[in-house]
Amino acid sequence: MATTLSRVVLASGNAGKLRELRALLEPTGIEVVAQGALGVGDAEEPHLTFVENALAKARHASAATGLPAIADDSGVCATALGGAPGVRSARFAADLDGAPRSDAANNTRLVRELALHDDRSACYYCALVLVRRADDPQPLIADGLWHGEIVGAARGEGGFGYDPHFLLPELGRTAAELDAATKNRVSHRALAMRELLAKLTHARLLPAVPAG
Repeated sequence: MATTLSRVVLASGNAGKLRELRALLEPTGIEVVAQGALGVGDAEEPHLTFVENALAKARHASAATGLPAIADDSGVCATALGGAPGVRSARFAADLDGAPRSDAANNTRLVRELALHDDRSACYYCALVLVRRADDPQPLIADGLWHGEIVGAARGEGGFGYDPHFLLPELGRTAAELDAATKNRVSHRALAMRELLAKLTHARLLPAVPAG
């Protein structure tokens, strides 16, 4: 019989991801603990796909803490750049010049490279993985895709990463111009979490949340 989840470690040191994933998981009644609060550092992310990197991070956090773990690997994929930055989204500029990781530098490189192309379409992609233990042979995997386009001028003060340059044409706003509640309904991470929660429900892993 499946044992419901009561506490999970969140395998991320990214403050923006921590904030969004905690908000998305809050209604489940599962206690979410950031890996940093338990003394766990970031895992290596050597893989070529989001799913493999998310799985590596989840297994790393679970092995270090003995807790079930949830991990996200996500980024922007620009059509004209063959899917780049992709899994290198967090270190897109650093890969080029060896500078420290920086959202501003990443955005500058992306805008500069897309200026050479007419096609500005892109998507945000998120892979979410949950493992019940480090050697879980049946990890729960979900993903989400958020379509948009990259604009040259930054807009908005919210969000993080590429949000100020990621325009949602149907909304007429960038991801950074959305309030947190709206973003947590429509983003790639929200879509992936919706799928993951459905799988957790099917597996009978969600705790019963008291009414009211």
